[in-house]
Amino acid sequence: MRARRATRVLAGTMVSALAATALTATAATAAPSPGPDHDRHAAVRAVMDQHVKEGIPGVLGRSEDHGATWKGSAGVADLSTGRKRTDRDRFRIGSVTKAFTSVVLLQLEAEGRLNLDDTVDRHLPGLVRGNGHDGTRITLRQLLNHTSGIYNYTADPELAAALTTGFPQHRYDVWKPGQLVGLAMRHQPDFAPGTGWNYSNTNYVLAGMVAEKVTGRSWAQEVRQRVLRPAGLRDTTLPGNSSAMPSPHGRAYSKLKFGPSGPSGPIQDTTELNPSWGWAAGEIISTTGDLNRFYSALVGGKLLPAKQQKELLTAVPTGPGGESAGAAGYGLGLMRAKLSCGTSVWLHTGGIHGSSTLAASTDDGRHTTAFNLNGDWLGDLGALVEAEYCGTVPPAKGHTAQRSPSLEKLTALR
Repeated sequence: MRARRATRVLAGTMVSALAATALTATAATAAPSPGPDHDRHAAVRAVMDQHVKEGIPGVLGRSEDHGATWKGSAGVADLSTGRKRTDRDRFRIGSVTKAFTSVVLLQLEAEGRLNLDDTVDRHLPGLVRGNGHDGTRITLRQLLNHTSGIYNYTADPELAAALTTGFPQHRYDVWKPGQLVGLAMRHQPDFAPGTGWNYSNTNYVLAGMVAEKVTGRSWAQEVRQRVLRPAGLRDTTLPGNSSAMPSPHGRAYSKLKFGPSGPSGPIQDTTELNPSWGWAAGEIISTTGDLNRFYSALVGGKLLPAKQQKELLTAVPTGPGGESAGAAGYGLGLMRAKLSCGTSVWLHTGGIHGSSTLAASTDDGRHTTAFNLNGDWLGDLGALVEAEYCGTVPPAKGHTAQRSPSLEKLTALR
């Protein structure tokens, strides 16, 4: 990632806080061949340990593979006490939230209460206006697959400053969804609707607002009723304006200063914050166990009727040439990637102050995995996915290793 983009990783996105100093790689190292005593998660453990050696306080991971559960951790949950991370620990999941929002809109479509080809203006008249934005030309589907062209509000310089160097003074600020959309409307769109692809948190704030307008209930109520309860996600919460973390949880750590060479400055504890600036694009708190359950239900077709499931998993290219040219594919709140060993997975990353998360699943929903780093200034979640599904370990930092081009694209999204 270019340095000028790295300065916006935290302020400009919740997809991938890890990408600022990703462990780029030219030859991945294969894990040992399976044998009677082979630890099939040896590669994952090695990559987790590598993250800790290179500076991340702690890593947490869990997978469910055709009924077999694996749990692992490295490093610590708390730098002050040295407490280890546990599989019950809760953490902020950032943009992994987006799939929850997509499910709500897709269920509303299945009920005939909206259509993904409705315009934004039909449900939120006059809201998307200004500097070339026009809600009469943008569909709900284009919000969910990021082809709307709407400017990403977290890239607004004022908010970016408040979320990085100004974080200590602004960590408890309350943001309303309409205010966040207003920040985006200060800027010109990235492109005309449907003519390109660019990740924008504004899309999902608007999607949450549509859900509220259609149902007359809060976005949080709809997520609880339509996703958390049916999928059995008992440890997943929607904090709203609360800055506290539910127990048990570790600490979250961040470096809030950015320069030409990447993140700098002292490590700061960013555990407590008001996540209203993320809302339907990134406020949820969860666990590795709940994320595995969610992705199994989501990709496995347990939350949506067949028509909406097909829409969920219809991916648009995020770069020229489509997946055949190595570009990533984006569905409705989750991404498609083909790994170096040929395995295809659906996944999403999420980055918010002091927390970098990834959830993934194979096409049948039967092999899921979730990882979290409690630091956001370096890391490579893509390497953890390759280790889980392909058994590969990248060389130590400072070398280069081969990863699938589509996965490289996904984990570098801003």
